Amino acid sequence: MNRKRFVIIMAAGSGTRMGADRPKQFLELGGKAILQKTIEVFLAACPGISVVTVLPEAFIGYWRDYCYKRNFTCPQILVKGGITRFHSVRNALERIPEGAVVAVHDGVRPLVTEKLVAEMFAKAERVPALIPVVPCVDTMKVLSKCKAATGEDVLKAVPGASVDRSMLYGAQTPQIFHSEVLKEAYSLAYDTAFTDDASVVEKYGKSLSYTMGERLNIKITTLDDLTLAEAVMKIREA
Repeated sequence: MNRKRFVIIMAAGSGTRMGADRPKQFLELGGKAILQKTIEVFLAACPGISVVTVLPEAFIGYWRDYCYKRNFTCPQILVKGGITRFHSVRNALERIPEGAVVAVHDGVRPLVTEKLVAEMFAKAERVPALIPVVPCVDTMKVLSKCKAATGEDVLKAVPGASVDRSMLYGAQTPQIFHSEVLKEAYSLAYDTAFTDDASVVEKYGKSLSYTMGERLNIKITTLDDLTLAEAVMKIREA
């Protein structure tokens, strides 16, 4: 039996690293807010999907006005963000029913493709927790931060420590779960080790399945990321 599909769009961040006059999810990319671009991928990949958008409380009205003025008519459940990403997801899960399949995706990852989203939702019918990953391509160094005689922070190699790059993968979003699994996992107490939804589910004792993600499915955090995203979109639209 096919499960009803939901996506939780995580857009509750303040975006301070961007140095803009508003959170980065509301900056424009290709003439639209990054957040709108992101949501549109899921609407195209999974017609009929239910969208839960998690926002900073101070910008809920801003986003409503944006959608009205831009005629972005996607029905959305708007949820107030929490003090951490963990608490924001927990807030959103209150709006997700049992027996569904739910994706959690960063609102500032607009370059994820419809193909990946559709394929992941299809696979997620069979597995309770599906995580997209990409192999690490950089040479990894194990370093520690310490103070130099001048008082400045410097990085030094940790003697004898090494990392096998072939075993390292970077996790992306969307991360897709059977809703009962994710809701149960988020009953755990908050832990600073929870860096994504997969880490919460794994701590709860559930196994994870993995699929190949996309190299260009970047999270827009800095102005350089925004410049790269603009270039990618121009190439895709050419």
